[in-house]
Amino acid sequence: MVSILNKTRAYFSDDKKLYRSLKNILGFYPKNIDLYKQAFRHRSACKDKKQANNERLEFLGDAILSAVIGHYLFMRFPFKDEGFLTKMRSKLVSRTQLNLLAKKLGINTFVETNGDSGMRNSSVNGDAFEALIGAIYLDKGYKIANHFILNRVLSIHLDIDEIEQTETDFKSKFIEWAQKEKAPFEFRMREEVGNGPDKQFIIELVLNNEIKGMGRHFSKKRAEQMAAEEAMVLLEK
Repeated sequence: MVSILNKTRAYFSDDKKLYRSLKNILGFYPKNIDLYKQAFRHRSACKDKKQANNERLEFLGDAILSAVIGHYLFMRFPFKDEGFLTKMRSKLVSRTQLNLLAKKLGINTFVETNGDSGMRNSSVNGDAFEALIGAIYLDKGYKIANHFILNRVLSIHLDIDEIEQTETDFKSKFIEWAQKEKAPFEFRMREEVGNGPDKQFIIELVLNNEIKGMGRHFSKKRAEQMAAEEAMVLLEK
């Protein structure tokens, strides 16, 4: 009955195109379409402070995604230790991986920004992917969010065996390269956004007095990893 109601709502809604597109991606019709619209709205696209952006949904989605992936890895690798599981989870939820997944799913076509071309190489698509997970969780609950991650993302778009062989400690890799090249660098705090548990850290990676990477996350360490990852991609290392 609920699915029929959602389908009917989608057919007559002004957002029927978005409803149909999300149905193809998610496998179901959204109940609260406003949650998904918020998930795709970067803060730069907000017309005023009252309009909600996707940062809170990103925070929630990050937690849900980590829980689902953590449980999946725990069951798939019953004889691997905590260190291996932690590294594998980091690989699966790295910013490069999430940006790639967003593009594979077509989420990047929905993302709203201020149009700044400099954002094309940033984490906005990966952030929107995490925010989408948060929206699914609030709209449909953990069970549906879990099913989406495992059956419409992980099993279709990710090769676990291949990912297991990849290197994702970009900060260590960058530091090793910089020290070898005797290149001066610094992970510099650019800005702290928000307060309390919603606070995010924006970290710049400065190399030879030039900004080569930038990361934004609720964790300083994760933000530094993202900045280093962006720098390594730019430097093609």
